[in-house]
Amino acid sequence: MQVNEEDVKIILDIINSKITQYMQGDASVHPYDVASQLLKLRDLDVHEYESAIKKIPHELFAEVLSELPDHVQEETADILSVKKLANIASLMDTDDAATLIHNISEEHQEISQDILKSFENSEKELLEQLIAYEDDEAGSYMQTELFSARNDERIGNALERLKELKESGKIDNVWHVHLVNARKKYLGSIGLEELIIFDRDLNFEDIPFDKHKNFSVNHKDAIKNVVEMVTNYNLNSIAVVDDKNRLIGRITSDDIYDVIQETATEQIFNLAGVSDEAEQEEDMFQIGKTRAIWLGLNLLTAIAASLVIGMFDSTIQSLVALAILMPIVASMGGNAGTQTLTVTVRQMALGDIEGDDAKKTIYKEVVISLVNGLIFALLIGVIAYLWFNMPMLGVVIGLSMIINLISAGFFGSVIPLALQKAGVDPAIGSTVLLTTVTDVVGFFSFLSLAKIILL
Repeated sequence: MQVNEEDVKIILDIINSKITQYMQGDASVHPYDVASQLLKLRDLDVHEYESAIKKIPHELFAEVLSELPDHVQEETADILSVKKLANIASLMDTDDAATLIHNISEEHQEISQDILKSFENSEKELLEQLIAYEDDEAGSYMQTELFSARNDERIGNALERLKELKESGKIDNVWHVHLVNARKKYLGSIGLEELIIFDRDLNFEDIPFDKHKNFSVNHKDAIKNVVEMVTNYNLNSIAVVDDKNRLIGRITSDDIYDVIQETATEQIFNLAGVSDEAEQEEDMFQIGKTRAIWLGLNLLTAIAASLVIGMFDSTIQSLVALAILMPIVASMGGNAGTQTLTVTVRQMALGDIEGDDAKKTIYKEVVISLVNGLIFALLIGVIAYLWFNMPMLGVVIGLSMIINLISAGFFGSVIPLALQKAGVDPAIGSTVLLTTVTDVVGFFSFLSLAKIILL
């Protein structure tokens, strides 16, 4: 592909301008803006991209790197030296540093270990603990930098300490002071906007309890539960505690937004029968291989539907109109099933379907499908009658439409619920299974009714 030198120059000018602004202390420079330009440059000219990231000051690149996708972070091990990567990681928040090291370890285990060795023992141990968390655990999104205070501490002293932390750059995005007792047991959090109205000579224990926000999560909690809590209660951050209720970190809203985006992206890819991780690969063979697996499964479902059609070949030969109308029944069932499937999977992801809610969901979807089935059965029945001047053909396709739409509503909600109960991601296999059901039921009901009623 021919490189557009003019576009490359424009992007490089923007990046250099951002770097200059940053070096001059301009607080308006946001790392996301630099990251987005780097990604554009990477797509146009890899050589210029690699040269550009080597010129970015470590302090700025530490923030920029946390805005880049995981697979791009992984590539930095091929571009920067271990010494530079270690220096950059030391400037990042603990959660971002742990993510970077974890991503690098996917392909460069030795380099990730060398980066870890550059940290002091206490920091190294902390990073190893963060990296050890499973991807779906709250601890993997936790950062240990936070503003905490003992309950018996003077408010004024704590605020002076916060000022020093902010000036030294050791902490940012502070919304709360997290209170602990002498044994570091978490007691609650107080918003800074609440804190400023109290006399600085008071201790934190003098603040009325109704000013406390007691939202916390265990470090082993599922991240989806954390997402629900943060979004339901509009939290800027949430305290993370260990199994003994000791404060060990916090999860901020920006990480929650990332989780929400990643989850939504994964669901969209999975419903389309592709892997979000595979699609990030540069190797077209790997992307094609992953897609081919799902296309192979779809081929099997298509063969199953064709076998059903083959059972009624003589019926189709006797009445050509059946071959013309068959795709309508299958298409309507497939679209109705996809609607139900999409809504059900999304509600499950948001935690809106639990326990007895499953029965209500199935009932609701079947009723909706029945109503739509009756409406469109009447419509297509009239169309078939006018088209082929055969009243009973309209009855056949109408009955088949009702049967297929009901089955689409039922299986569109049951399949993802059943997969979830079996421990399988409902977004992965639901589409293939549902397509099989709607095609087989649609063709079988239409052709068997035609054989019984028309022939």
